[in-house]
Amino acid sequence: MIKNFLSFIADNSLFTKENKLLVAVSGGIDSIVLCNLLLKCGYDFAIAHCNFHLRNEESNRDAEFVRQYAKKNGIKDFFSKDFDTFYYMEKEKKSLEMAAREQRYQWFEELLDEKKYDYLLTGHHGDDSAETIFINILRGTGIAGLHGILPKSNRICRPLLFASRKDIESYAKKNNIEHIYDSSNSSNKIIRNRIRNEVFPVFRDISPNFDSIIRREIERFRQTEMVFREVIDQIKGKIIEQEDLLTKISIAKLKELRPLKIFLFEIFAEYGFNEATINAIEESLFEEVSGKQFLSDKFRAIRDRQYIIINKINEAENKPDKYLISSDVTKMKEPLPLNMEILRDLKFISIPTDKKIAMVDFDLLEFPLILRKWEKGDSFIPFGSSKTKKLSDFFTNLKYSLWDKENQWLLCSGDNRIIWIVGKRLDERFKITEQTKTIYRIDAL
Repeated sequence: MIKNFLSFIADNSLFTKENKLLVAVSGGIDSIVLCNLLLKCGYDFAIAHCNFHLRNEESNRDAEFVRQYAKKNGIKDFFSKDFDTFYYMEKEKKSLEMAAREQRYQWFEELLDEKKYDYLLTGHHGDDSAETIFINILRGTGIAGLHGILPKSNRICRPLLFASRKDIESYAKKNNIEHIYDSSNSSNKIIRNRIRNEVFPVFRDISPNFDSIIRREIERFRQTEMVFREVIDQIKGKIIEQEDLLTKISIAKLKELRPLKIFLFEIFAEYGFNEATINAIEESLFEEVSGKQFLSDKFRAIRDRQYIIINKINEAENKPDKYLISSDVTKMKEPLPLNMEILRDLKFISIPTDKKIAMVDFDLLEFPLILRKWEKGDSFIPFGSSKTKKLSDFFTNLKYSLWDKENQWLLCSGDNRIIWIVGKRLDERFKITEQTKTIYRIDAL
């Protein structure tokens, strides 16, 4: 067991004896065997224990057991935290299992950062990885779900993945390793337990070599995914463009891909879009109508004329969509950087051609000015014209996407007449003439 343990750590470049290690310990057989192996192999580590208070006194018993284990084995750094899991579950609208998972990993990340640990070690073993594959298949996670639990992901290492549950139980018995039993492991209300207690025994009855077969297949899935991922990444590089905060995906190039559904899933699942939404995105590719929106928890996709445009939904979208500018304001940072200046000496003034600079007749303005987003029904008289034009038609002429429209700022006089479509076009009504005595200059930085 020790030889295989050390080989697995080395083969997967998990960590070294120079690294600061933090081990997640529940008190169950897996995490205690992990600690035992680490101690025998001379690794220095700290222990972190989570008390979710889900099993009343049993939860407190576990916490005390782990505390005493750390003390008996000379593990000087021991961390324990109590969680109100049911409160978090209700607040975040999560399942009990997911609520506990999110809470513990958030805390582990905090400990890693605060105490400067290099890696978090967990007691996941080969059977856990096999169970995860079946859970992922039921949830529909694509080929990435078939690699099971990875030996190393970011700062999390799982050095027991080489071993089965039977291997761990045998090692614990042989070495008289004391541990505790979590009664919730026998509850088949938890999907993982049901797979472990009801499904896998059937597979083992059908094929006595099930455990070795599934471990071999997991490795094959991992290697297959590496090849698959390389192809996907190459395709992404050809069809995806980054433009500031936007991700733009060429519709024409998407439609050339075969099999299209697989590529769509791999591209859009990364942004949290579920299968139903990805199917709707696929349908939109073959429609002529632009402007359709698709939402995940954190991202929005817009079907534009030539692209699917993806942007992150963030707090900035909840900021005010109107800002007032008094005549004495000379600089703004939010919602976009602007410099304002009043010019009274007009002898040597020349009118700039840069669209990011606006110069208008100060005396025609009504303060405070309004900086706002466009609204349906907006219209203006384009500079050089005598006819009113709907802003929606102006946007169409510029081939604006929905994203462009939503992020176009308008500078308006206090009576709400448009002075300047910022960075694009002035309104004829505020232009400088021979009668202009004072100029108001705005620079969009």
